[in-house]
Amino acid sequence: MAPPLRTIGVVGTGCIGASVCVDYVIHGFRVIAVDTDQAALDDTRRLLRETNRFLPAVRPGLERLPAATADERLVTTTELTALADCEFVVENISERWEAKRDLYRALDKILPAGTGIGVNTSSIPVGLLAAETTRPEHVVGIHFMNPSYLKDAVEVMRGADTSDACLAHVQEMLGRLGKQSVVVGDFPGFVSNRISHLFFNEAIRTVQDQGERPEVVDDIFKKCFGHTMGPLETADLIGLDTVLLTLEYLHDSYRDDRYQACSLLREMVASGRLGRKSGRGFYEHRGTAAADTTRNAR
Repeated sequence: MAPPLRTIGVVGTGCIGASVCVDYVIHGFRVIAVDTDQAALDDTRRLLRETNRFLPAVRPGLERLPAATADERLVTTTELTALADCEFVVENISERWEAKRDLYRALDKILPAGTGIGVNTSSIPVGLLAAETTRPEHVVGIHFMNPSYLKDAVEVMRGADTSDACLAHVQEMLGRLGKQSVVVGDFPGFVSNRISHLFFNEAIRTVQDQGERPEVVDDIFKKCFGHTMGPLETADLIGLDTVLLTLEYLHDSYRDDRYQACSLLREMVASGRLGRKSGRGFYEHRGTAAADTTRNAR
């Protein structure tokens, strides 16, 4: 008899949340996806269908799921209470402290006492969010990179109260996704974003102050350093609004002007040029979900 399908909850289905949903489904999990925006939930289902259609090319070694099976494994809802029976919940909402604080308080009331929460945050320390719950030992950071289904490792942040059992559970679960866990400490931005957002900000400042074209800046890192994507392409993929929020949080946390977001980034966000999510950032993004899926696979 086949073992019961494991069920994961995903809260927030923006760019990274949607790709996390897809990652779990194509690796054999059932996912309850929650978002207040029905359009974001619909986009998540479209991303799953397109990724599954091209799955052997997107993720060699994985077989395409029957379309009906993929659809059945993804449940979308606007009701947070639908997460009550999940084995584990991954949170992916925006980098706004008040919104995260309120969500963790709500999740703490809905989820059974032993259910863990994975903090997929860009900058806010795990310990601060864990303190909003009665289960700090079951709260752990899981920083998925975008798109999750193409990445081989995850930055895992262990909070001061995260238990050995919780950490082991998360590492086993990530292993099922074919990912290695790189465990780091709990501080604003962690290792990846504390460093990468300085990189993004300086790349944007090079466009702003020196007049270099985005293609030239990115080519330096792709052609000279062998990076798969340049810093401005990566910022577009993450979402320029998310990059700005992360820089602002890091600036407030470290009181260090290195993290002061440059004016061009602020202007682009204010004008709605957010990157792929809005169709325009440093580049034009007019492709369909299928085009994005196959392009990311290269």
